[in-house]
Amino acid sequence: MSKTKVSLPSMDIGINAEQREAIANGLSALLADSYTLYLMTHNFHWNVTGPQFNSLHLMFMGQYTEQWNALDLIAERIRALGFPAPGTYKEYVKLASIEEVEGVPKADDMIRHLVAAQEATARTARQLFPVVDAANDQPTADLLTQRLDIHEKTAWMLRSTLEE
Repeated sequence: MSKTKVSLPSMDIGINAEQREAIANGLSALLADSYTLYLMTHNFHWNVTGPQFNSLHLMFMGQYTEQWNALDLIAERIRALGFPAPGTYKEYVKLASIEEVEGVPKADDMIRHLVAAQEATARTARQLFPVVDAANDQPTADLLTQRLDIHEKTAWMLRSTLEE
């Protein structure tokens, strides 16, 4: 029995294939950073200890929940551009700019790691704007603007907990 290759209909959304691919690649890096940040935040939620336990435990829960919901938005935008979204740890390790944290840091170090990861994710989103602007891709620009707002605000809130 021979297999017939099914060809998908061509896509014409006003963004050429090369631009869509470049945007999808950038969004894939954002997805990898976002997933790594999600996992780090959830890990710290589970493992935080010390005098700030309750407030940090609850704050981390709010942050990982928001991050979890964002993953779907980013992946679906990649799919809408006609490309597969990365979805394995192996792919995320290759694509992410955020390093995994070994062991269980102290609460203040958890916060410092999360600040750095939030800022790294913001930088990943921000560096995609020139490609998105050149392609006149408003839906991706809107998604990036929303993600930047959240990452910058979350980094500020985390930094504020470290102030004396």
